[in-house]
Amino acid sequence: MKTNKVIVGAVAAMLSLSVCSVAPVIAASDTVQISVGTDEVAAGEQFTVDVAIKGVPSTKIQGCEFAIKYDPSLISVDSIKAGAITETGASGKGPDSSYPVFDVISNDSDGYATVVWATSLTDSTYWISQDGVFCTISGTASKNAPDNTVAEIEILPIDRDLTSQSGVKNQDIRIGYIKDSKPVAYTVQATNGAVKIGGTSDVLYGDANCDGTVDISDAVLIMQNQANPEKYVISKQGLLNADCVDNPKGVTSTDALAVQMIEAKTFTQISCL
Repeated sequence: MKTNKVIVGAVAAMLSLSVCSVAPVIAASDTVQISVGTDEVAAGEQFTVDVAIKGVPSTKIQGCEFAIKYDPSLISVDSIKAGAITETGASGKGPDSSYPVFDVISNDSDGYATVVWATSLTDSTYWISQDGVFCTISGTASKNAPDNTVAEIEILPIDRDLTSQSGVKNQDIRIGYIKDSKPVAYTVQATNGAVKIGGTSDVLYGDANCDGTVDISDAVLIMQNQANPEKYVISKQGLLNADCVDNPKGVTSTDALAVQMIEAKTFTQISCL
């Protein structure tokens, strides 16, 4: 799949942000931040990172396009799915209703993908209006990746010509809208993300706070996390450690009980009961 072709579908339908237009782009004073998150996994494990948008102006976002680039020898990308802020109700409406509002063109062997969200609807109630997760990237770390490797996920302008005939290369991550038939582009501040790849995960069942021991503090953290997961966050390794009871799967109050039992010396070892 050639990734430098002029993107069609939602972008062509929108004709915004000079994606498929040679009209001058008006620069807006607002700055929109777009950032890729980080994850830490063992070699061969699956990872998930969010691409988030922050600072959405009151004039909202009618279109957004960018590329992601990564080292395919270190990670593979299995899917890029639309995030919550893209669910504006625009899909299936307007003159571009036959096109996907959110579209991805990927070439995993080259470590490259283009990501687009766009609508030609002029009613801004169907535009992106809030900060949050724009899309989620899921994939797998190479089982052959060296220990303590960092696989960077870059966010870049889409590598293509501005139009099929122009011969002029695109140089911008494009986020903006159409006003009076002219594209208005926000200033974009991009932050790359990464997947940190370690060795095979070592699990110490019950050690929810990852302090190297299993005691009542782990049970307390598990119960706090069950009651308020946003306030009492357990790390990814901690979640692996905390899930020490097979039935039910996942971290539950049953795991906290198991930790309390080992603390009370009801039994002496937890090993995925």
